[in-house]
Amino acid sequence: MTLNQLLTRFIAGCLAGTLLIVTPAWTQDSAEAEKKHLATLRSDAPPSEKALACKSLAVHGSSEAVADLAKLLPDPQLSSWARIALEAIPGDASDQALRSAAESLDGRLRVGMINSIGVRRDVAAVELLIQLLEDSDADAASAAAIALGRIGNEPATKSLRQALAKVPDNVRSAVAEGCVLCAEGLHAEGDSERAAAIYDAVRTADVPLQRIIEATRGAILARQEAGIELLMATFRSPDKKLFQLALGTIREFPGDKLDPVLAAELANAEVSRAALLVQAMADRSETVDLATILKAAEEGDKRVRLSAMDALRRIGNASCLAVLLNSANEEDDELAAAAMKTLAGLSGEEVDQQIVSRLDAAKGTNQPLLLRLVGLRRIDAFELVTRALDHSDPDVRKSALFALGETVDLDGLSVLISQVTNPGRSAEAADAQRALKVACIRMPEPDKCTEKLVAAMNEAPDSKSVILEIVGAVGGSTALSTLASAAKSDDPVKQDIASRLLGKWNNTDAAPVLLDLAQTAPAEKYQIRALRGYIGIARKFPMQEKVRVAMCQKAWDASKRLAEKQLILDVLKIHPSRPALKLASKAQQIAELKDQASDTIRAIESKVGAN
Repeated sequence: MTLNQLLTRFIAGCLAGTLLIVTPAWTQDSAEAEKKHLATLRSDAPPSEKALACKSLAVHGSSEAVADLAKLLPDPQLSSWARIALEAIPGDASDQALRSAAESLDGRLRVGMINSIGVRRDVAAVELLIQLLEDSDADAASAAAIALGRIGNEPATKSLRQALAKVPDNVRSAVAEGCVLCAEGLHAEGDSERAAAIYDAVRTADVPLQRIIEATRGAILARQEAGIELLMATFRSPDKKLFQLALGTIREFPGDKLDPVLAAELANAEVSRAALLVQAMADRSETVDLATILKAAEEGDKRVRLSAMDALRRIGNASCLAVLLNSANEEDDELAAAAMKTLAGLSGEEVDQQIVSRLDAAKGTNQPLLLRLVGLRRIDAFELVTRALDHSDPDVRKSALFALGETVDLDGLSVLISQVTNPGRSAEAADAQRALKVACIRMPEPDKCTEKLVAAMNEAPDSKSVILEIVGAVGGSTALSTLASAAKSDDPVKQDIASRLLGKWNNTDAAPVLLDLAQTAPAEKYQIRALRGYIGIARKFPMQEKVRVAMCQKAWDASKRLAEKQLILDVLKIHPSRPALKLASKAQQIAELKDQASDTIRAIESKVGAN
């Protein structure tokens, strides 16, 4: 059984109110592991092996290992590794070993012992740590202060509070940190009054700002509702770090008493702070005053409005629609875009339902806006959207096309296809084509989508250019075969478009098609284009060395011009391999390619070590 499994069983047993029973197998395994690792510590093994043994003893060690680990504490190389194990091994023996070492060692080694005592929260070490607070070694005194804070009992707390005013400057920050740790322990135990008193002592002392920040946060939270006044005073502080502290504390302050205070503060806060306050208010999602955020989004300074709109994207609901729709129609492009982004991101089915309801009754500027929201939110409103395709307002028609592109399914795709193959208005032709392309690319069944496109192209040959472009964007096996047939047809337009699209195919599936076209395409220029596309696949995509070299060999055999052969040598140079040497050597026999081929061979040899 692993340590994680044991911990899992322990937690489960605690939750169930049952005792944890450690299986004999686990106990035996641990004992054997401990025995092995202790043998390593007692041997002449190198420090690296002993370090690993110490690390393992943190899992498998018992009180039997303490004496051997204690012997390593004075060793500069192994001291920290031994401490790792001693920190984890339960029992008084580990505590005693660390205390003894702290009394006998000095310098960095002693500081390490003090740190481990703090980790173990050894109450028996409090007297020793109190003495160390006055040590001439500032590092040791500082470590003792923090260790006392971790222990946090009455004597430790009292000594730290007394030391706060009299220790040297180079130790005072650590003493203040220890005091904060003590206060945190008291607050966690429910003694908030004493905790607040300690926090106040630290935040009013001559200590670094970081300690003041920690103590101020604690003082606010320890006072609970009574800490709101201090929280808002901190928010108004001219010090940026204290202001940032207040923003963070606002987010974690419990209860709903703070929210109306924040709403009142928002009305009077300086603009840059108000914009940040809105975000902090919104992060209090369980108690936030939504009406205040909504009002901030509707009116006032632009920066605050933008911040409020962003916040509404997280906490808003259907009640925010009217305000946001009005903002989305404003002349200010930035405000309109922010409102639109929030409208697109609002969560909840009720929002979708209200958008559809408003669209059904919409008139004027809101109709295009609502149609775009249908598209952005992928709302199923097929009938309402298709009805808008015949609207007299071009903005409405364009927005309807956009919505269809984002929402139409395979069964409804024919509506968009007809907008492309039989455009009623040429002004919207580009919008229709764009919408059809978007719809086809997101279809979950690309082959079925391509079949519909091909059928439409056969019925409306004038749309072949547009349809083929979309087929290329859709991808899939059916699209590949469609483009292959078009490239070999007797239609120059299809040949041109299909060969170009095949040359840009986004995987290796097109390789055999391109190689075939390189040899059989009706016109030489399309043969060259196909061959270059084939070479491009060998260059761009990951594949086995032998497959890449085989492709290069086939391209070499199919090429009739030096230009393509030079591209093949580039591929061999970019992807060096032993099999590539043979083909590069063959290229040396061509006078015009001799220099490039030699350069390619040298590059391959330098990278793969061949000759």
